[in-house]
Amino acid sequence: MVDLSVAGGKLTLHVRGADKLWALKSSLEIPLAHVAGVRADPEAARGWWHGLRLPGTNVPGVITAGTFYQDGKRIFWDVHHPEKTIVIDLHDERFNELVVEVADPEMAVRLIQTAL
Repeated sequence: MVDLSVAGGKLTLHVRGADKLWALKSSLEIPLAHVAGVRADPEAARGWWHGLRLPGTNVPGVITAGTFYQDGKRIFWDVHHPEKTIVIDLHDERFNELVVEVADPEMAVRLIQTAL
């Protein structure tokens, strides 16, 4: 799971707890100008295939965390519970998408959309 914050024109995602180990990242900082869109999307995290894992962790039905390559995209994942998933589309960044679990998907989407 990640905690989101918006300040100084940047979106910051703080990876929580042991997920730092599984995802091999503790935080990501993205300029808001590079955020193309955001949506709550539990279907994005369902299923077992999330792409080629490099580096990261994937235990189907338990956790998907780290960097994955799928359909020509580089995607950062940190999801345990698909029903709490949001997808953040990016441009001009290292990742094309961020697929992350948050405590309240609707609130997270509103926070980012308001900041945009």
